Amino acid sequence: MVIEQIKMPQLGESVTEGTISKWLVSVGDKVNKYDPLAEVMTDKVNAEIPSSFSGVIKELIAEEGDTLAVGEKICTIALEGETTEDTPKLSMAVDSKPAISGDENAAPEVDQGNKARYSPAVLKISQEHGIDLTKVSGTGAGGRITRKDLLKLIESGNIPEAGQRVEAKTEPAAVKEPKQEVAPSASTHTPLAPVVNIPVSVGDIEIPVTGIRKAIAANMLRSKHEAPHAWTMIEVDATNLVEYRNSLKDEFKKKEGFNLTFFAFFVKAVAQALKEFPQINSMWAGDKIIQKKDINISIAVATDDALYVPVIKQADEKTIKGIAREIAELAVKVRTGKLRSEDMQGGTFTVNNTGSFGSVQSMGIINYPQAAILQVESIVKRPVVMNNGMIAVRDMVNLCMSLDHRVLDGLVCGRFLQRVKEILENTSKTTTSIY
Repeated sequence: MVIEQIKMPQLGESVTEGTISKWLVSVGDKVNKYDPLAEVMTDKVNAEIPSSFSGVIKELIAEEGDTLAVGEKICTIALEGETTEDTPKLSMAVDSKPAISGDENAAPEVDQGNKARYSPAVLKISQEHGIDLTKVSGTGAGGRITRKDLLKLIESGNIPEAGQRVEAKTEPAAVKEPKQEVAPSASTHTPLAPVVNIPVSVGDIEIPVTGIRKAIAANMLRSKHEAPHAWTMIEVDATNLVEYRNSLKDEFKKKEGFNLTFFAFFVKAVAQALKEFPQINSMWAGDKIIQKKDINISIAVATDDALYVPVIKQADEKTIKGIAREIAELAVKVRTGKLRSEDMQGGTFTVNNTGSFGSVQSMGIINYPQAAILQVESIVKRPVVMNNGMIAVRDMVNLCMSLDHRVLDGLVCGRFLQRVKEILENTSKTTTSIY
């Protein structure tokens, strides 16, 4: 029998792992090439993993909720036309080394049953926290140890030592003193945050953390830990822009079928300024800085429980109308669950429309591994002292920029923001075309 393996694909340029949110097949199911096998969540996108072969599902190595690194095995398929007689199932334990505890260094034998067939997520967690898997009783099918079993042990602090056996489904008798953690290197995963014991009272609601929320949290934590954030803000008089856009919006919607938003003008201004200040369009790469040639603007689109950052490619080459169209199309894809992995790839700078919520000042967390993010705040009417000394009511907006101080300094960022301000304040019917 010929067995082929399906592995976790890379679903984005900077994506290193994915979480199996739902299996779409079961053991014994017949699948054709390109049929969807599972739904996967990352910090950037929800996607389906297609089958690379036609055949019969032999084993689901990963469980729903498991998080696997790119390239790790998720299932096996017996190729179509090949015999499917009884054959020992493949196991991640064959070539994976479990955590060392006491004097037991050997990986469990393949023929020990379900309990010895550990998923990649279980092996990874056990190694990170020094858990002796041979001393844990699992709650999965056939006594298999699941990711949830280990997370429960870690939360309780009752991590088994050599010679000690712990039932994953029972409460620990006592809580051990936490072990001192060694700071991870840049190539390792960020360790789980210490569990906070928060009393739950009557009427409190406990909301489980979804896989995508965990992925977002991990990416934000990585950005804050690795990138030294600095922050700056500039005030822009958008009165002319507001008048120009308002004079066009109704006719534009009727003619084009989508909205001409203020955000499209801001994205276009940022793209133009990035072309003039290419240092901003850069990324930190450890021993070097990569200045990107293409100007691909990531935009933040929120749903009720997640935030996605699809990308407008070559934004500097697009008109305001073209950018407005892409913003509308990408927003629809996000909210209907049709966003593809390629829609999320290649971003070099992020623009976030925080003003849509009424915010007037905020500091964004950089979209790793980019070097900066710009928050476009709400346009509000304020009294302003004009150059002639008179006070007038103007449409004002704050632009708030977070930057990676390893890559960028205040001088170039200040000049970049000044240029964005100049472009926006000079936007009008006589100077700017949307086509």
